[in-house]
Amino acid sequence: MLDALIAEARLRWGLDPAAGLSIVVAERLVATLLEPSLPVLVVPAARLRGLGPGSAAATASAADGTSGAPVVPLPGRHGPKGQDAIAILARLYPADHLVGRFGAAEATTVGALTADDLASPLYLAPVPPVADAASPWGMPWISARLRAPDGCPWDREQTHESLRGHLLEEAYEVYDALADGATPALAGELGDLLLQIVLHAQLAAEAGVFDMTDVWQALATKIVRRHPHVFGEAEARTASDVNRQWERIKQAERAAAADGAGAGGTAEPPKSALDGISRALPALAASQEMQERAAHLGYDWPSMDGVLAKVREEIDELVEAESPAHRAEELGDLLFVLVNVGRKTGLEAEAALRGANDKFRRRFRHVELAAAAKGTALRDMTFEQLDALWDAAKAAERGETQA
Repeated sequence: MLDALIAEARLRWGLDPAAGLSIVVAERLVATLLEPSLPVLVVPAARLRGLGPGSAAATASAADGTSGAPVVPLPGRHGPKGQDAIAILARLYPADHLVGRFGAAEATTVGALTADDLASPLYLAPVPPVADAASPWGMPWISARLRAPDGCPWDREQTHESLRGHLLEEAYEVYDALADGATPALAGELGDLLLQIVLHAQLAAEAGVFDMTDVWQALATKIVRRHPHVFGEAEARTASDVNRQWERIKQAERAAAADGAGAGGTAEPPKSALDGISRALPALAASQEMQERAAHLGYDWPSMDGVLAKVREEIDELVEAESPAHRAEELGDLLFVLVNVGRKTGLEAEAALRGANDKFRRRFRHVELAAAAKGTALRDMTFEQLDALWDAAKAAERGETQA
């Protein structure tokens, strides 16, 4: 059966099996890894089993795929637009991509496919790498092409150092987009962030250090290792249990890394639980991450009362500070404790301050417009006049909220 299909595909569509070939059971297409840059045979289960079309056995086979087990869509690819085989193909291939029909003179296209077409074997020729847009390997190919001698001059000039700022910029744009939840815009921003990862992996591949396969492998291995309650025998009933377990595992990893680094020489001390926190993080976010890691290891205030007492203590010390350097130190201590207030109440300090910044920007703009309407410059107004405009801005916001 397959030999006949391959022979026809070689004759009619130039298939070269030596270059690779994927054979997919039509009924299990939604659960099967597909790489559009390879040629694909889509074959109904009944035909693979040598069953005659229309027989009772063929009907049962088509209903349950190859094993009778429920067909579970492949995570990360089914989404809201890919719950069936036709939708999956439409996501992976251009709409005008030709689809060969065995035993039929006329081909069709991915965009014109129907469920009836899947009742017979189909052949999908490989798409060119530049059109392999929905595959995890499409973008690495594009990145390598951009870095080729005849590629893009800008991409060819980039280094790990020159791209650092772009990585932070894209991360912040994702952060902003998250405020609106799951939107198409968020997908675009996540793609921009992923591009930075692909670019750095390409630079590393050119240096012979690692590539995207190593990135996927390192990530998946780490996540499986740190979730023994899912992939092993450990138990974790609450999110707090998971966090404590996570920190214990990371501490063991740091100790093992230190032992490995010291093998054959002087052993290095284990790394700190705070060593993995980037110094490039915004200060509030870094403070919260440090406090959360310490808390997961048991170093935390037993109650909110102790944190609030510490806030009052730090305010007093700031007031009493006598030099600029001392005041800067005490202000930092106060901010650090205020982050702890947010953490103890389940709030993210960075997000809270961003919200306050947005509110100030919005209200200050109202003050500017109100002053302009009066024909007065802000610098010429008294504090009392400005404060009255500020109160009016607050009142206007409350009115909008109540409306």
